[in-house]
Amino acid sequence: VGDVLGGSIPGMQFTVTKEEVKPVEKVTGGMPDGSDLDERTGEEKKQEEKPEGNEEGESSGKDGSKDGNPHGGIFGIPGIQFLNWGDMGLGPRQKQVKSDPEALRKQFDLENIPKPHKLKEMLDEYVIGQDAAKKVISVAVYNHYKRVHADLTDTNDTEIGKSNILMIGPTGCGKTYLVQTLARLLNVPLAIADATSLTEAGYIGDDIESVVSKLLAAADNDVEKAECGIIFVDEIDKLARKKNATTRDVSGESVQQGMLKLLEGSEVEVPVGAGSKNAMVPMAKVNTKNILFICGGAFPDLDDVIKQRLRKETSIGFDAELKDKWDKEKSILSKVTVEDIKKFGMIPEFVGRMPIICTLEGLTEDALVKILKEPKNAIIRQYTALLAMDEVKLTFEDDALREIAKKALEKETGARGLRAVIEEYMLDIMYEVPKDENIGEVIITKDFVDGKGSPDIRMREFVVPGIDNARTYLIN
Repeated sequence: VGDVLGGSIPGMQFTVTKEEVKPVEKVTGGMPDGSDLDERTGEEKKQEEKPEGNEEGESSGKDGSKDGNPHGGIFGIPGIQFLNWGDMGLGPRQKQVKSDPEALRKQFDLENIPKPHKLKEMLDEYVIGQDAAKKVISVAVYNHYKRVHADLTDTNDTEIGKSNILMIGPTGCGKTYLVQTLARLLNVPLAIADATSLTEAGYIGDDIESVVSKLLAAADNDVEKAECGIIFVDEIDKLARKKNATTRDVSGESVQQGMLKLLEGSEVEVPVGAGSKNAMVPMAKVNTKNILFICGGAFPDLDDVIKQRLRKETSIGFDAELKDKWDKEKSILSKVTVEDIKKFGMIPEFVGRMPIICTLEGLTEDALVKILKEPKNAIIRQYTALLAMDEVKLTFEDDALREIAKKALEKETGARGLRAVIEEYMLDIMYEVPKDENIGEVIITKDFVDGKGSPDIRMREFVVPGIDNARTYLIN
């Protein structure tokens, strides 16, 4: 048995089910397919009749196993099962992919990288408002991929630093959507991670390197392509240092410290095609020096930190301003400084590796109305396209759109609340309209949104038989 188990058979697992190996007459059900292992001794085999087979007495398999089973009686050892990991789907299947270096250089050639003003124009088609943020991000991304171009072509002797971005803005203002749109326009892989799930190595939760593993998966296991991608870490403010903490903060400050090497640029060994490291998964080395890291968060109470600093700066002397001046300031986040972020709880080393700070404003009622109807993939356009497939025209009155925006503001979830509000009113319409083929148009009115009436349903026009050029409409 030692000689057998000491051998190397790829993809096979040996399980010994008996402590002693003894010759037995028959072992049934020894194979995974239900076939029998022939465990008779040599003398017993000679005394037996010829095996069942064809008329000439040939056996079904070369080794005398039943039905040509290649495993039956290979070693003549009872109680051993052979399991093929490949057949069970347990073997490694994902492989690292190598991209064409020339194609990668062409993609990030200076002529193919959108200029900042062009990039902002493309973002304007999908993202409403946030002009200052789009301008900052467009310049930062353009400079970052110029840096990537210089690194791929070795055309610049000057080492250009990374331009990682820290995005600060209230929930629902478009941080994640802005990054998703940016990655789609640039045609680069994007990985989105939630900072709240990250923990220090050795503790329950996702390791910090898992964000790089997600990027590799988004790049179809192409390491070279992943090394030019974008990683967006959301809810980064949840990693702030906890005040008056007496225990080790494994999901806060420790994660900030663990991210420092990734932000700066280092080689990370990550599993290919899997979420965690194990012996059966091949590993790949990914260099993060050309990966653009964008961290975003709502940073609640950061406005109080900013106001406290501004009050100290302007509360001395005869020209001192009133203390409540900054309480009504709507764009208070735009006055944030590095010191404010440190005071909030982010460690200096982390803030130093995020040189670009981008602030986003909270969405107003007018901005929400524009979001409903102006972008290429606006929510109104999506529902209009859905009903158009049923040959029904969908129309929203302007007053109805404004009322929807008001209700979304009340939810305090930003643009995320728009779809929830519209879905509430469109549910019955999407259910009832396909029932009646005579319906030609649905008009959403303010009274319907207010709950004081119903939508206007207009029936299709039809020609009255026997009367020339006579058409009529049925209006419900």
